[in-house]
Amino acid sequence: MRRQAPDPPRLIVRILLLSAYDAASHQHWYRQLMAGMPHWDWTLLTLAPRYFSWRIRGNSLSWAFNERETLQRPYDLVLATSMTDLSALRGLVPALAQVPTLVYFHENQFAYPESERAFKAVEPKILNIYTALAADRVLFNSAYNRDSFLAGTAALLKKLPDQVPPGIVQLLDERSAVLPVPLADSCFEPGNAEDGFDVRWSRSVDGSGDSGADEAGASSAPVRLLWSARWEYDKGPRRLLAILQVLEARKFDYRLCLLGQGFRHTPAEFAEIGARFGHRLVQFGFAETRAEYQAWLRSADLVLSTAEHEFQGLAVLEALAAGCLPVLPNRLVYPELVPSSGLYASVPGDLKAEASHAADLIERQARARLNLTAVLPAPLSLQRFAWRELKPAYEAEMLALAQTAAGPGPCFDFL
Repeated sequence: MRRQAPDPPRLIVRILLLSAYDAASHQHWYRQLMAGMPHWDWTLLTLAPRYFSWRIRGNSLSWAFNERETLQRPYDLVLATSMTDLSALRGLVPALAQVPTLVYFHENQFAYPESERAFKAVEPKILNIYTALAADRVLFNSAYNRDSFLAGTAALLKKLPDQVPPGIVQLLDERSAVLPVPLADSCFEPGNAEDGFDVRWSRSVDGSGDSGADEAGASSAPVRLLWSARWEYDKGPRRLLAILQVLEARKFDYRLCLLGQGFRHTPAEFAEIGARFGHRLVQFGFAETRAEYQAWLRSADLVLSTAEHEFQGLAVLEALAAGCLPVLPNRLVYPELVPSSGLYASVPGDLKAEASHAADLIERQARARLNLTAVLPAPLSLQRFAWRELKPAYEAEMLALAQTAAGPGPCFDFL
């Protein structure tokens, strides 16, 4: 009887993962990595996503002295988010200076719109540059993110008075690559979780029924419109309100599922939408479970974005993967995601004009859905964002760095 050959040994890479401003999108990213590579040895340090100005400047101080024992353990790779003050941390903990480092940019401070509460100093931008320079490899979740970071860096360096080294932007460009945050494979699986959601879409929050007729009196089902984002100013609530006003003025028949997380300082536009458009709303706020969230996505017709800040657009990508047709502004990352037929004109200085363009696209996409003529985006066209497609690239990036780890003896262990 032939004996079966033993499986080859599997690498155990020792990774220190640093999430300095541990927002929900950052958690979504590293949880997939940790769950998808369970045979590796992960050590995770996080800091709560609050006190922005202190957190981004103070994370190196907090960690260097509060977590010193953890930081001084042997690692093959440091994987840090761009909020990490990496240059200072490697200086305060010399052992980390010998470990290869990969920094992941979910966002950059150059392309983030400012609000009255925003930290408007130049320091967050400088810290982004220092962290990228202190890393051996820099990954961005989209080309828009990378390009706006490099352009912002070049513009800022030109404003500095003297002693600016040449070639900084080229150096950063050479060590950078684009690798998106993956979508869970479950986003691409057919499911029947939407069963029964027809009833939810046919009734609005205020209890009124389906109108069942368009302006001309012809019987038609209302268009199922989805908006899913954080309830914050940078997701464009003013633009959303303006679009709904245009649709109402046109007597366009639709139902609106308004998903997303509210905060203590939720913009007033959301309360106004809740009060004025109750006859259109079928959902107003967070879905109670992941299954319910995906059911809303699978049962919607169109996904609308009004964002003024979007570096990858995970919620939009999930809706597109579920079969929604896009109604997205022609700005930010969106031209990377869908063809021009799914984009409406971006008019930053004219809210009414942009709202009119968005309403036009909603009507066109609604007709395409009704006539079954829409061909984009096919769910398969988004497979490049699936975890199963991106996992090999993540493994390759991390292994390539881990194998350069300095120090005596093997740089990683084997099972």
